[in-house]
Amino acid sequence: MRPYAATEIDTWDLTADVVIAGYGVAGASAAVEAARTGAEVLVLERAGGWGGAAALAGGFVYLGGGTGLQRACGFDDTPEAMAAFLVAAMGPGADPEKITAYSEGSVAHFDWLVGCGVPFRPVFYGEPAWEPAADEGLMYSGGENAHPFDEIAAPAPRGHLPRMENKRTGERGGGYMLMKPLVETAGRLGVKARYGVRLDGLVTERDGTVCGVVARGFGERVTVRARRGVVLATGSFTYNEAMLAAHAPLLVGRPGSAVEEHDGVGVRLAQALGAGVAHMDACEVALHMDPQYLIRGIVVNGRGQRFINEDTYPGRIGQAALFQQANQTFLVLDEEGFEEARRVSAAPEVLQLRPAWVCGTATELAAETGLPPGALEATLDVYNRHAEQGRDPLLRKAARWLRPLRGPLGAVDLRGMTSGFALGGLTTGLDGEVLHVDGEPIPGLYAAGRATAGIAAWGYASGASLGDGSFFGRRAGHAVALRR
Repeated sequence: MRPYAATEIDTWDLTADVVIAGYGVAGASAAVEAARTGAEVLVLERAGGWGGAAALAGGFVYLGGGTGLQRACGFDDTPEAMAAFLVAAMGPGADPEKITAYSEGSVAHFDWLVGCGVPFRPVFYGEPAWEPAADEGLMYSGGENAHPFDEIAAPAPRGHLPRMENKRTGERGGGYMLMKPLVETAGRLGVKARYGVRLDGLVTERDGTVCGVVARGFGERVTVRARRGVVLATGSFTYNEAMLAAHAPLLVGRPGSAVEEHDGVGVRLAQALGAGVAHMDACEVALHMDPQYLIRGIVVNGRGQRFINEDTYPGRIGQAALFQQANQTFLVLDEEGFEEARRVSAAPEVLQLRPAWVCGTATELAAETGLPPGALEATLDVYNRHAEQGRDPLLRKAARWLRPLRGPLGAVDLRGMTSGFALGGLTTGLDGEVLHVDGEPIPGLYAAGRATAGIAAWGYASGASLGDGSFFGRRAGHAVALRR
């Protein structure tokens, strides 16, 4: 992991103004902007083609403040409301300076994506879901219209989803339709790419300036000189078991919502230069259950108690389940709720989980699931009494989803139904410059995307990764291209 000295490099195999490691959304955005700024750009990608985790993602880009798509769908929004939501929702330690810049620049960033050819269909999808049923372009993707966020800032849908053709979730969805135009734009601007090339080390001048990389492609060492600087867009450390064990141990052994190239190499190489890191223990957690079922029931912990409003962002339910409830959680729902959810659900069958237990009464269900005697009965009694009045004074679920739950009752076992990815990474400035532990930029080194601690800290909203990866990747590309 230690850097190579430039004096050790006898011959440079390749040279460019800007060298970018990784061709996901952060790398592609950096490449486009660096090339538009007049730099010669070379992208090194470890996999056999562009895309990274972004191309396999559902494709939400978290944007707001009054974008053209929001206006076309009839929604008003402001940068101030967007920032207020993000400061609250992104969790303790969220960077207010980054969030402010991101929110104030969001409309222009949407226009930039459209200018790169990213298509958005101006149709709002208002159902609870992980993603729209088809190619609708806008939906709530972070619980903006649920307690407590609906009282913190005026709710507005900010999940912007690129229009999909022949949608195949996890294979060719919104993320693919985001990446394809970006890479094509980069190609038209003269960006060169080398595939099957793994980053092995950074190269520094005597004064510590990063001036290139050492990589390995098809078993051969490749030295690459960067006249102006290097951008790390190498992804998270979700597939590095040692780093997970050291920083985010609750993700160890769980499915990683990333690609195996997310092994933390960019983070470790920059740390070897003294780079700071932040929020290394923070994780996004997906709960693999269609929200149409969650909102119609109650989610309880191993003590038979509710702990979160079920109409919030399902990723927030997943985080609370894993980190606060030891992943001991169950969804309790009655027959009417199950049948109604199944009728309206547009989710894949894998997200429509069936109950593991069905019983006539709460007492019987508690005994079958191993919950403490009397606990589930008390929880349902409180919930039902208030639901009859259209109220949830305990956790403030919206009135439209409240209805007393009557037997027979079913319980879905949500234990083990979570996966996630690491949110922590390198500390960076507003233009993607990697910051030393003393707070000063490391000259010539930039980073963006999940290799960095972006706008998300201990919270998340769908679209935050593709949003801040493309936004700060673009800024990093512009900044490094201006270096001399």
